[in-house]
Amino acid sequence: MKRRDFLKNSAALASMTFLPASAWALSKGGKLRTAHIGVGGKGTSNLSSIASHPMVEVVALCDVDSRNLAKAKELHPNAKVFTDYRMLLSEMKDSIDAVVVSTPDHTHAPASLTAMNMGKSVFCEKPLTHHVSEARAMKKLAEDKDLITQMGIQCHSSDEYRKAVILIQSGIIGKVGTVRAWSPKNWGFDGPVPEGSDPIPETLDWNLWLGTSPERAYKDKIYHPANWRKLLDYGCGTLGDMGVHIFDTPYTALELDVPKTIKTSCRPPTGFGHPEHNVVSYKFPGTMYTKKTLKWVWYDGEGAPAQHKDLELPGGEKLPEQGAMFIGEKGNLLLPHWDYPKLIVDGKYEEVDFPDLGLNDHYHQFVDACLGEAQCSAPFSYASKLTEAILLGVIANRFPGKTLHWDARSARFNEEEANLLLDSEYRIF
Repeated sequence: MKRRDFLKNSAALASMTFLPASAWALSKGGKLRTAHIGVGGKGTSNLSSIASHPMVEVVALCDVDSRNLAKAKELHPNAKVFTDYRMLLSEMKDSIDAVVVSTPDHTHAPASLTAMNMGKSVFCEKPLTHHVSEARAMKKLAEDKDLITQMGIQCHSSDEYRKAVILIQSGIIGKVGTVRAWSPKNWGFDGPVPEGSDPIPETLDWNLWLGTSPERAYKDKIYHPANWRKLLDYGCGTLGDMGVHIFDTPYTALELDVPKTIKTSCRPPTGFGHPEHNVVSYKFPGTMYTKKTLKWVWYDGEGAPAQHKDLELPGGEKLPEQGAMFIGEKGNLLLPHWDYPKLIVDGKYEEVDFPDLGLNDHYHQFVDACLGEAQCSAPFSYASKLTEAILLGVIANRFPGKTLHWDARSARFNEEEANLLLDSEYRIF
């Protein structure tokens, strides 16, 4: 089933009226009623952070693993529990205002689109989607229904990253010509497809975990709960995981759109796992904060990044484990992952006076926006473009050494074989 057919089917579950969640909450004068799809792993901290807002009432919990569900139920005993998000949304569509999606990447869009078709505001983990077509669909639906949305990219609202945006946009290093970003994490798998099958744990509904992805035999410690990011059918590799965080601040600061070309260096595709080592080179159209075009290079895997003169630090200092370097006309700005930026001019660090921006909780920002008291800083209108840029690099990893040319208007590559990876068939489950 193609994504467009899934949209039709999920729309059939929608209620007759489509008031935004904020309108419901404000009209009733009560708390924001939230449903949480995926409550293990990152879903655990997302649940805790959303629920910490005094105006939130957690009314529904959903997970395909009963162990995760039981732990969440202990913390929220009054919430109803489900294993199938479709049942949750169908049965409780009149009792929830907002939905938090914290599932593996391949279920982000199916769960979010179903909720959004019902007029629910959605907080969805990063990367926003598994496919480019899904990112565009979620952006359009959020706009069409005027929904409150937020991608779960918490560092976007951090003091450190917001200050980096201000510095870049102040022109402190002039127009930026190159950004180099890196993470030594390895959410890749260069091995073969595992053979055979293992008994499915009694606590896991494997069919629901697979969801819209292709049918596959269960193998212990290969997919659930932790290694799915490494595999093409479920995750987006290191680029889709850490890349979203580390791309985010340069993307915001430089006001980038989607890239024009993408070229990667990695091992040949296997059809099963993401590569363990990647170098992805993008060219973006210029903006008021960049030169005529912007070059962006991403490195991941053990030992990343490769040595380069752009990445040399004063006094031979070692690079932070993860981060980004802006190379500008007047100097460079080093942005360690989740740390304050450092200004480098003529090979030396320069002192920077940081403005006082105050605290900004990414989760509470979403809740307050649903209550009509704030605006989200990473709505799907922004998150979809950032995710699209990331996913174009993930696709390019399937064509190492080949330059792919992206037409943002048509949402197509010039290279027809790459267009086959913009979407996928949805399994009926």
